[in-house]
Amino acid sequence: MKLDKMSIKFKLFFYLSVFAAAMLIMLWLFQIVFLDDFYRQIRINNIKDSAETIEENINNDNLNILLNSISQQNQTFIRILLEDGSNVFSSDAAPDSLIHRMPSSELYALYQKALQNGGTLLELRTREEPKDILYKDKPFEGKMPRGYGMKDESMIYVETVEKEDGSKVIIFLNSTITPVTATVDTLRIQLVYVTAITVLLALGMALFVSKSISRPIIKINSSAKELARGNYDTVFEGRGYLEIAELNDTLNYAARELSKVEGLRRELIANISHDLRTPLTMITGYGEVMRDLPGENTPGNIQIIIDEAKRLTTLVNDILDISKLQSGTQALTAERFNLTKGIEEILKRYGKLTEQDGYRLKFESAGDIWVNADPVKISQVLYNLINNAITYTGADKTVTIAERISGSRVRIEIIDTGEGIAEEQLPLIWDRYYKVDKAHKRAAIGTGLGLSIVKTILDMHRAEYGVISKNGQGSTFWFELRLDSRDAETKEGGCKLT
Repeated sequence: MKLDKMSIKFKLFFYLSVFAAAMLIMLWLFQIVFLDDFYRQIRINNIKDSAETIEENINNDNLNILLNSISQQNQTFIRILLEDGSNVFSSDAAPDSLIHRMPSSELYALYQKALQNGGTLLELRTREEPKDILYKDKPFEGKMPRGYGMKDESMIYVETVEKEDGSKVIIFLNSTITPVTATVDTLRIQLVYVTAITVLLALGMALFVSKSISRPIIKINSSAKELARGNYDTVFEGRGYLEIAELNDTLNYAARELSKVEGLRRELIANISHDLRTPLTMITGYGEVMRDLPGENTPGNIQIIIDEAKRLTTLVNDILDISKLQSGTQALTAERFNLTKGIEEILKRYGKLTEQDGYRLKFESAGDIWVNADPVKISQVLYNLINNAITYTGADKTVTIAERISGSRVRIEIIDTGEGIAEEQLPLIWDRYYKVDKAHKRAAIGTGLGLSIVKTILDMHRAEYGVISKNGQGSTFWFELRLDSRDAETKEGGCKLT
C-alpha cells in the first residue's frame, strides 16, 4: 500500500513503529556490534592520556605517587628508562606485562621505532589462543565457551621525553585489551528483554497516538461529507488539539455562511422567477388581447408591452453584469471625465419618471469635478444607487444626490427619505442575493443584485463606500473617488454645497 493512500491513523502508526525499530537497531549496533571497537578506542585514548599526564609531570619530585595511581586505576603497566637502559621507575610486574618480560634489546628496538616516528609509538600485539596440551595440533573439542578463539590484544605505547636537566627518558606503557565477551553476553540478554518490552510499548503507544490524533480528523471528515451533500445544519465537533479546534471552528463558520448563501440563493431564484413571470405574463396577456380583440392594438397597450420588455431586459442585464464582474472578465477602462456632467446626464434620463410618478430628484453640486475612472461603470453605480433610492424613498418621493469635495477626494451621496435599514442588516445589504424588502411588492421589483454590482465596481476602483441608515430616518449611500491630479490642485479646500 502506498503511503499517500493510507489513512492518517495507519500512517501515524507506521511512522511511530519505524521510529521505534530504528531506535532499537541503533541500540543493538552501539551496544553489541560496535562495542569492541568502542572499547578498543577508549583503551587506546586512555593509554595516550596517561602518557601525556606523565610527560607533564616528569620533573615532579613526587612522580612515583602519580605513576602508581595511574598503574592501579587504569590497569596499566609502566616502565621509565634512561637512554642508557637504567631503570627510573617500574610498576609492579605481572604475568600480563609484556614490558617487564621483554629483553633490553627488544625495548631498545621499540625506542628506535619511536624516534623514527617522531618520538611516540603505539603498537598492538595479539596473544596466541590456547591449544589442547595433549593434542597440540588441534584445538579443544566439545562446546566451547562464547568468545573462544578471540585473542587478547596487548598495547605498548612508547614516548620519549626530555627533562629539565637535559636528560632524556623513555616512557613505556603497557595495557591489555581483553574481549568484552561477558559484557556483551550480559547486554545481549538485557537487550532481548528491552527490545521485547520496547516493541510492545511502542506498538501500544503508536496505536494510542494514531487513534487520538485521527479520531477528531475522522469526525471532521465525516461532517464535511455531510456538508458536501448539502446538509448545512451539520455541526463539526472535532476537538483535542489547538489546530483541530481552529479547523473545527472555521468549518462551523463556513457551514453557517454556506447556509446563508444557500438561503439567499433560493430567495434569489424565487425573486427572479416572480420578477420574470410578472412582465412575461403581462406581455403575453396584452399580446393575446391585441391579437384576439379588435381595436385593442392601441399605443397604450403597445407601450405596456415595451415597458415590461425593458423591465425584463433590466433583470437579465443585472444577472449578466454581476456574473461578468465577479468572474473578472470585465476590466476597467479608466479615463479622465467630468463626473458632475455625468451625473446631470443621468438625472435627465429620469425626467419621464419624475413627470409621470411625481418623484423629485435633487442634485447638489460643488462645481465641475473631474476624476480618473471608468465612466461607464461609474454610471452603472449611480444608476443602481439612484434606482435603489427611488424604490425605497418615503412618501415625499424625494431623492437627493449630493456631490461634495473632501480633501483630494470627491464624495457622492444618494439620500432617500424612506424607512431606513435596521442596524443589524447593514453589513448584509452588499451581499450578492440580499434584499432588505422581503415583501415582494411591485414598487420594489429587483433581483437583489444592484448593491452587489455597486460593491464589485467600487472595489475594482479601490474606492471607499458605505451606508448610513437608521430605522425611520432614511438611508444615505455614499462613495468616494480620488480627484484627477489636475483637478485636485484647483479644488484643494474647495467649497461644499448643502
